Parts: sequence; structure tokens; C-alpha cells
Amino acid sequence: MFPDLIDLGFLHIRTYGACMATGFIVCWWLVERLSGRKDLSNLMMYLMVAGVVGSRAAYVIEHWQAEFAADPLRVIRVDQGGLMFYGGLILALVVFFAWCIVKRERTLALADLLAVVVPLGHAFGRIGCFFYGCCYGRDSDAWCAVVFPPGSPSWFEHGRRAVGVLPTQLFEAAALLALFGLLMLARSRAKRGGWGAGLVTGLYLVGYAAIRFGIEYLRGDPRAAVGPLSISQAISVGMALLGAVIIAVAWMRGRAAAEGAAR
Repeated sequence: MFPDLIDLGFLHIRTYGACMATGFIVCWWLVERLSGRKDLSNLMMYLMVAGVVGSRAAYVIEHWQAEFAADPLRVIRVDQGGLMFYGGLILALVVFFAWCIVKRERTLALADLLAVVVPLGHAFGRIGCFFYGCCYGRDSDAWCAVVFPPGSPSWFEHGRRAVGVLPTQLFEAAALLALFGLLMLARSRAKRGGWGAGLVTGLYLVGYAAIRFGIEYLRGDPRAAVGPLSISQAISVGMALLGAVIIAVAWMRGRAAAEGAAR
């Protein structure tokens, strides 16, 4: 655990925030490099703000009684962690679709570009989670277990005791990097494989849904439930179904384009 990257009194930079900022900058650079476009800066900024606001709002709603009811001003302390990725993704999607309507962009083509880089930026965020100590895993004495120090979220949740837990933040970061590699490969081969726009977006939705659904079984921090599933697992199911539909659409559009070109 390494919550403070720089703490000089007059200058205090949280490692969590630095990881998020680094992830965003890398994604911004990669989007411009992959697309060759310099006109997406405003969109990237809007998506970043929407991601932070949406993820914070979702986390606050889920943990209101436990963390914020007694001290509502803590809601604005994003630098201390406490973001729910799916909340940010949902609000970012709303902003993205609004942008496409106003700018008359090809929605799935632009979505494919952005979907490639999302896992990479998300991986930086999960590494930030590890340094802060949030989003930790179940109690464990496995070789890979870690013990977060006094003052960490795990320490408080375990009754102010240092207990070995699974480093689910690092598990998810590794899985996200693998997904990023898969999406880069899919993007490079989509047209040659006869796919229409939407393949990368669909693969991202299905891929991350599978990752998150599985990781949730290993998480040890407090989780809101929807029946037998956590709220994130319930969202993952819907996300995977949406991704499968988009993949089918990409396949049908690719087939239709190939048949039209052959006539």
C-alpha cells in the first residue's frame, strides 16, 4: 500500500489519482495515434469527467449509510478512492451517444476506437486501487495474498486487524491488459475478417463482463447484492448480452457489405 505519491505539505499527490491521470493521458495519446484525429480532445475530456462523476455517484449511492451519511462532505473526496467503474461507464456512454448525435459521428466506428483503449486506462486505475488499498479480495493465506497496513480499508473492515487478502486489484489489472491486447488484435483484423463496425465494442463488453463477473467472487470488500449476485455481477450479465448483440450486428453488417460489393 502506497497511498501518497508525493507529500511535501504544500504539495500532496495521491498515488490513486496519479494512476488515474496517467491512464487517461495514455488513452488520450493512443486514441489520437490510432485514429490520426486531433479533433477528439473535447470528447475525451467530457468522457473523463463523466467517468469520474458517474463512478463516484454510483459508489456513494451504494455506500451512503456506511461511509457518507455521517459526513456528507466526504462525497467530494475522490482523491481518497471510492469509485464504482460501472457507474462511470454508464454515464460516459450517455455522454458518448449525445456527442455522436450532435456531431453526427458513426457511433459504432467511434465506439470501436474508444473501446480498444478503455481496458488499458482501467488497468492503471486498478493499480491505483492496489496502492490505496480499496477493492481488496477475500481473506486468504495463499502465496499471493497481501496484508494491507493499519489505516487501510481492509484493516478497518477487519476490525482494525491486519489480515492477508487476495490482491484482486492486480488480478483485474492483469486481465484488463490481456483484454487490451485481444482488442488491439481484433481491431487490426476486423476488416480482413469481413466484420463491420462494432466487433471491438462487442468484444470489450463481453470480455470485461466476464472478467468482472469472475473477479466479484474473489472480492472481500462490502458489496451490494441483487439476489444471489453482486450488483456488479448483475450489470455484467446485461453488459455481456448487449455485447453479444453488437457482435452479431457487426457480423451481419460485414456480410451485407461483402455481398453488396460482390454484385
